[in-house]
Amino acid sequence: MAAEPVDLLVIGGGITGAGIARDAALRGLRTALVDKGDLGGGTSSVSSRLIHGGIRYLEQGDFRLVLEASRERRVLLGIAPHLVHPLPFLFPVYRGARVPAWKLRAGMWLYDLLAAFRNVKAHRWLGRAATVRLEPALREKELQGAALYYDAQTDDARLVIATMRSAAQAGALVASYAQVTGLIKPDGRVGGATVHDALSGRASTVRAFVVVNATGPWVDQVRRLDDPGAEPLLRLTKGVHVAVPRQRVGHTRAVALTSPIDGRVMFVLPWGDLSYIGTTDTDDDESPDEVRATAADVVYLLRSANAFFPHARLAPPDVVVTWAGLRPLLRPARDVAPSGASREHRVVESASGLVTIAGGKLTTYRVMARDAVDRVATRLRALDGRPRAPRAPTDRLPLPGGETVDLEGLIKAARDRGVSETTARHLVGAYGSEAAAVLNQVDRERALGRPIVTGHPVLWAEVAHAVEREMALRLSDVLVRRLHLFYAMRDQAVAATNAVADWLGGVLGWDGARRAEEVEGYLALVQRSRAFAHEVAGVPQV
Repeated sequence: MAAEPVDLLVIGGGITGAGIARDAALRGLRTALVDKGDLGGGTSSVSSRLIHGGIRYLEQGDFRLVLEASRERRVLLGIAPHLVHPLPFLFPVYRGARVPAWKLRAGMWLYDLLAAFRNVKAHRWLGRAATVRLEPALREKELQGAALYYDAQTDDARLVIATMRSAAQAGALVASYAQVTGLIKPDGRVGGATVHDALSGRASTVRAFVVVNATGPWVDQVRRLDDPGAEPLLRLTKGVHVAVPRQRVGHTRAVALTSPIDGRVMFVLPWGDLSYIGTTDTDDDESPDEVRATAADVVYLLRSANAFFPHARLAPPDVVVTWAGLRPLLRPARDVAPSGASREHRVVESASGLVTIAGGKLTTYRVMARDAVDRVATRLRALDGRPRAPRAPTDRLPLPGGETVDLEGLIKAARDRGVSETTARHLVGAYGSEAAAVLNQVDRERALGRPIVTGHPVLWAEVAHAVEREMALRLSDVLVRRLHLFYAMRDQAVAATNAVADWLGGVLGWDGARRAEEVEGYLALVQRSRAFAHEVAGVPQV
């Protein structure tokens, strides 16, 4: 990146930055991207893992956002069928609820209408008896019925990685653990950045015709590198999720509910053997680097779920793992509740030329990227008169692994190579058509065909794949965002930490001090996830 100027430098390697880099590179722009941590290491990998039209945005009258999100859901189901898949939702209605049955039924018709009746499937209204048959663990008292509708679920971290790899394949230069420490202004306008390599300690200067700030909850921090007096663009709100054993809840589908505590819409969602419950939506002024689930957050989520699944009797000791992030929402012009803050996005440009994209949501990241690159193209034309390249076909070009929608065929092909049904489904669900590339690692070294954790389908070959093809550089990159063992195991895979660190150290050339640092850093993440447990005694648990 430092060798010669680029057309575009993107600061931020979350889903928005990855989308911008992909779009720009596919338009033929010489593009570079840096992030101070792992790719997708911030808000983008601690979401609700949903690609959805936003049923609750109908209440706010934000029909344009629902229309846009519904269209994007359809696009992502097509370009990443292994990472984005349809998910049936049940939205039960109880007598006296904040959202009455008539309002929900009208909302469901509108939801299908805004999707141009091209939703995954049209909604259905179920009576009380049919609702109980589908979800017998739901509270029956005062139950009137339910809406059965469809949205989509995703692997958020892997969606970022796939998007970034597509950008790299199109020619983008990508560097994680590379923090922007300052912006350079050779002629009074932003013309690049100074970048500190967190792994080597080396400082570099990356020169760029245009710099885009796509750092999510860090957006205002980066803007202050350009203008220390910049007014904040963001209102940060915290979203927390907790995961519990799925058998404790006893649900088969995703369930949307309105919390009896504050009336906000939230979800109980299936994820393998786990159910995750989320999310909170509270104003938060802590650093995005320090955000975590508190005891109050956890108790709120468990109480809300228990109100609808009374036999679950969930308590803090049932929590397998927590995750939390800050939403980079646009600061509203008037005072509204956190859940009422707009999920729209905005592209702004400072007096010195720094382009910033703020707001938005995971589902609409491709549209956000397009809008940002349109602004970049306009700037480049003004700078040197170059013609604007046509928009990139990001809505049609599959992401890596998404070249076929025939997932069952891919599963059969993996089975034919000698792995179990469970392992085949896991590999295809994570890598799509690239499951074959993971199994090629096993062909080269049979030991890589062993599971990392007994009884869990993740293979050692996936560690090799993460390093060689998915830009993983640290232990947490592998265990948290590439393989998800952090989320899947009750001990957050602590028992496997040393073995994985030894393997990575051998491949990446870590000395003893670096290996110890990696293990210590991972254990700190585990402790942050569990920190709520030490606070629970002081929080009312009804």
